[in-house]
Amino acid sequence: MDLLNKDIKSLSYKEIKHYVDEINILEERYNAELVYLIDKLALDERKNVKALGEKLLKEKKKIEKEVQRVKSMYNFDKGFGKHTYIAGVDEVGRGPLAGPIVACAVILDLNVIEDEFILWLNDSKKLSEKKREALAEIIKEKALAYFISESSNDEIDEKGIAYCNNNIFLEACTSMKIKPELVLSDGYLIKGINIPNKSVIKGDAKSASIAAASILAKVYRDNLMKDYSKEYPHYAFEENAGYGTSKHIEGLKEFGACKIHRRSFLKNIL
Repeated sequence: MDLLNKDIKSLSYKEIKHYVDEINILEERYNAELVYLIDKLALDERKNVKALGEKLLKEKKKIEKEVQRVKSMYNFDKGFGKHTYIAGVDEVGRGPLAGPIVACAVILDLNVIEDEFILWLNDSKKLSEKKREALAEIIKEKALAYFISESSNDEIDEKGIAYCNNNIFLEACTSMKIKPELVLSDGYLIKGINIPNKSVIKGDAKSASIAAASILAKVYRDNLMKDYSKEYPHYAFEENAGYGTSKHIEGLKEFGACKIHRRSFLKNIL
C-alpha cells in the first residue's frame, strides 16, 4: 500500500486519489494497513481527502457485509448434510410468449475459504445485466460442473410448459460431468429424478448453488433472445426477452406470430 509510505500532507488531493483508486478493497479488507490508512486520511484537514477515507471505510464495510451474506448462502447449501457434490438447478423463461424455456444446473465447491466465495450471488432478476454477465463468467470458471438445457417453443406447445420445465431440470441435473449427490431445485421437486432432491422456495435468494444456476440460465437465454431479435426485429426481443411487453404485443398484432412464438400462449392475444 504505497500511500502509507508517503507524507499525505505534502500530496495533492489528485495524487492521493490516484493511490486510493489503486487499492483493491476485496483483497485488502482484512489488512491492518488499510485501517491505518483510513484513520490517517480521516485526520487530514482537507475535506475532500477526509472523504476519500470515508469512501474506503464504506467500501470495506460493504464488502465485509457481502462476504457474510454470501457465506450464509454457501452454509445454507452445506446445511443439507455431508455431501461432496450438491447441485443447484433453476429455470428462466417459463412465462414469456416466445423463445425456449432454459434450465441450468451448477455444482459449486462449497468448502472454499472466504476469499474464494463468488460474491454478489443472488436471484438473477435482482442483478443488473452488467453484473449478471460478469458473474456468469466467474461462475463458469469456478464451478466444478454446470450444464444448460432448453426446451423449444414447439416442444412447449406440444407437451406443455410444466412437462418441459421438469424435463429440462432432469436433463440439466443428469448431464453434468459430475453426478451430484443431492439436487436443490428452485420452487418444486423434480418428477422422475433418481438423485435425492430437495425443493427450496425462493431458492435463488437463499442457496449459492441455485443462485449460480439462475444467473447462468438467464444470461444464456437473454443473449439467445438478443440474437433472435436480429432475425425477428418486430417484437423487441432484445428488450423484453420474449415477455409480453406493450412493444411485443403491438408487434404481434401488426405482424402476427413468428417462428419462435409459443402459439399456445397467444390464444388471448391473436
